[in-house]
Amino acid sequence: MMLCRLSLFGRTSLKLVPALGCPSSRQKHTLPDLPYDFGALQPHISAEIMQLHHNKHHAAYVNNLNIAEEKYAEALAKGDVTAQISLQPALKFNGGGHVNHSIFWTNLSPSGGGEPQGELLEAIKCDFGSFEKFKDKLTSMSVAVQGSGWAWLGYNKESKRLQVAACANQDPLQGTTGLIPLLGIDVWEHAYYLQYKNVRPDYLKAIWNVINWQNVSERYQASKK
Repeated sequence: MMLCRLSLFGRTSLKLVPALGCPSSRQKHTLPDLPYDFGALQPHISAEIMQLHHNKHHAAYVNNLNIAEEKYAEALAKGDVTAQISLQPALKFNGGGHVNHSIFWTNLSPSGGGEPQGELLEAIKCDFGSFEKFKDKLTSMSVAVQGSGWAWLGYNKESKRLQVAACANQDPLQGTTGLIPLLGIDVWEHAYYLQYKNVRPDYLKAIWNVINWQNVSERYQASKK
């Protein structure tokens, strides 16, 4: 399997597909620009965190993903199945890190916060009872992630319902659960430790003030097609 580029709302996302069926699989992945300045989410998320998170952590996933894909292509060309298998964890971890963060940056906005509007809000009320119940459920799930990982709001195309789920490490939501990712909350310590130390609940309380509900709503509309 290889990671192939897809376009979602003008931004790059990735999908695992058979290597021979992905004409752009040898194209290098790049670090997407933030749609706002590093300090734009202050005081809720500091400029220092955003700079390190984007320029160091996300950049490392992109770099290591490109390295893993190059090695995978070499192993594929040589017919080295053992090497191909051994590279799968690196592809999953770094590819997931790239996918997850590319969504995460667009899920945040300096003009975010509040509640969603329109169909997304109605769907949340239908599937969770109320926006506050949804918010409490996703927050509780985020707090409960053991070690490093993510909590997500996703869309189940089979049931046509919204669901929340948690994923360990950088496991991508869709590849792990089948849910289409709409809103991701990064609970790796590098996402909050410099500002909130080990008090994850304080970070989670703050992040709701910068959620970009317009972006989440756009993802919701696209997921239903």
